[in-house]
Amino acid sequence: MIPAAPFLCVITDEAYCPVTLAREALNGGAAMIQLRHKSASGSQLFTWALAIRNLCREYHALFIINDRVDIALASEADGVHLGQDDLPAAAARKLLGNTRIIGVSVSSPEEAVRAEKDGADYIGFGHVYPTVSKLKEHPPLGPENLQKTVQSISLPVVAIGGISIENAPILISRGASGVAVISAVSRAENPSKAAFELMRALQKSLP
Repeated sequence: MIPAAPFLCVITDEAYCPVTLAREALNGGAAMIQLRHKSASGSQLFTWALAIRNLCREYHALFIINDRVDIALASEADGVHLGQDDLPAAAARKLLGNTRIIGVSVSSPEEAVRAEKDGADYIGFGHVYPTVSKLKEHPPLGPENLQKTVQSISLPVVAIGGISIENAPILISRGASGVAVISAVSRAENPSKAAFELMRALQKSLP
């Protein structure tokens, strides 16, 4: 089950130990951890996944694997997050069954509608603001396009890209159920404190 809004998802940073970062983020109040490491071997991903899965169970948080349906299955993660160039959500659903969560990255209402039809459980929308964490093929989409996407589907939408304490509440007010961050937590002097302050900002955005 997707966490209650508003929630924080922390995506691991390839420059830091994923397990250490996950522990810090969970301690600060993150409700979802996504293991993302494009250059790691399958064996290394599996080892990290087992450790982070156990941490997430301890903190009653969700554990999602980026891209790798096989690692998600093998590690008994809660689900997988897929990009537009990854295995289609409908195909992933056949492998994962109905008990695991599937998230899909989108950058338009049209992609969000397709993902919902294909069986996604939540949408990752972005990048909303400028970000240096990942190379992007299109300019920032902004809160207005986020709101249009939220209104086009019935699934929870998680905003990603350039999110900070200052702009996170705006995205919740535009309908996002949560926000996903990388550098806002991983590059902070105190990742646990950064996660806590982000969560506090999100909660203050509630009416």
